[in-house]
Amino acid sequence: MGEQAVTGPESTTAGMTADGSAAPGAVPGAGMNADGPPAATAAVPGAGMQADAESGTAGGGAGVAGTGVAGAPQSRTADIVPGPGGVMTDEVGVVTGELTLRSEYVDGQVRLTVQYKDADEWYAVTGGRAALADPAGLDAVHTIAVGLLNRPEG
Repeated sequence: MGEQAVTGPESTTAGMTADGSAAPGAVPGAGMNADGPPAATAAVPGAGMQADAESGTAGGGAGVAGTGVAGAPQSRTADIVPGPGGVMTDEVGVVTGELTLRSEYVDGQVRLTVQYKDADEWYAVTGGRAALADPAGLDAVHTIAVGLLNRPEG
């Protein structure tokens, strides 16, 4: 592959240059222009387009569970009552009755686990693991899992 020379900011810079300074002129659809306020510094985690020195992620990372750190565990829980047949788990087989379902995102994967309500042990839901490229999808996955497994009326 050939190398390309970078000559300066163009309209594709979304109003900023590589060093964080404002690019000249307005950028359509960017929601800002060069006359706006200056970019935030690294001292404000998650603000502007600067690297977040505390977490080591660009822009602070808008974490699903508010962690702000890419790859950090993020989870959702809901109390469910599965229908006839319960929920199959890898460790103990079928579990039934009042359960808590946890959908957890870690390192590009979503994993479903269940526990008897208010118990300490968590069990992996059989087939309840999948790749999830964007942690923002955790809410949707959790909503679907609850919809499929929560059958209090049978």
